[in-house]
Amino acid sequence: MLLDTGLHQGASLHSVTPQADLRLLAVLNQPDATMGLETLWQICSGLQRLGYPVVVLDGTARETDDAPGLQQLLAATDWQGGSLSRGASHTASLAVVPAAHGMRQLASQAAWNDTAVLQRLHPLFRAYALVVAYGPPQVMAPLLRGSAVLPLVMAEPGAHGVEQSYRQLKHMAVHAGLQCTVASVVQPGPYEARRAHAARVALDALQNCASTHLGHSPRTTIVRAGNLQDVQRLALQLLENACTMGAGMPALTPHRHPEPAAHFVRSH
Repeated sequence: MLLDTGLHQGASLHSVTPQADLRLLAVLNQPDATMGLETLWQICSGLQRLGYPVVVLDGTARETDDAPGLQQLLAATDWQGGSLSRGASHTASLAVVPAAHGMRQLASQAAWNDTAVLQRLHPLFRAYALVVAYGPPQVMAPLLRGSAVLPLVMAEPGAHGVEQSYRQLKHMAVHAGLQCTVASVVQPGPYEARRAHAARVALDALQNCASTHLGHSPRTTIVRAGNLQDVQRLALQLLENACTMGAGMPALTPHRHPEPAAHFVRSH
């Protein structure tokens, strides 16, 4: 789905404040989560409209010779601090980097107690304000262990969605020591109120299960798909749950959007 990620008229007011640090946001993917994936793109679009240049590391998309991505960036020392970190562009399209192999590589290094793996992203994406890491919990847990980020779980409706979301909450709690927030995306339409009620019942059940077995109750929210107010609220919540990836980074120039490297970035 192609999204219009152009900045709204007030974006310059939001971007006047320099972005001193690169921040990491984390979203866990679920198989066949179509509504959740579309909402993710809308969240990133909303963050860009607020003046935060966003790059998505898509841990579900494999790097290839035709579509290189994070794996190639990590391997090519010439790219450290390269054009993904320099230059300005008037385009505001959402930068999405294939990252399945690269994220697994970093996760493997993190599993060997290399706590500085996320620091390797600094010179690659320092011109952006936000890095959104999107991937399965098996990869995300070692990457995020020890960080202050609160990953987002996009819960699918129904009992299967509750079970799948609980498994993700448990995996992140056991293997990363992290709590998560959970959002249930409700499809609009004539029976939206009924679907929203069912989503609330499912989220309540998920909270009770997590409280009983994991010792904590995750924060939950319901998002109406395509509702800009709901999407923006979730975007701000995700931003609040982000962690800083490093201090002392050069500030972004106001109104600046980084120029993505054409061979490494695809747009949404």
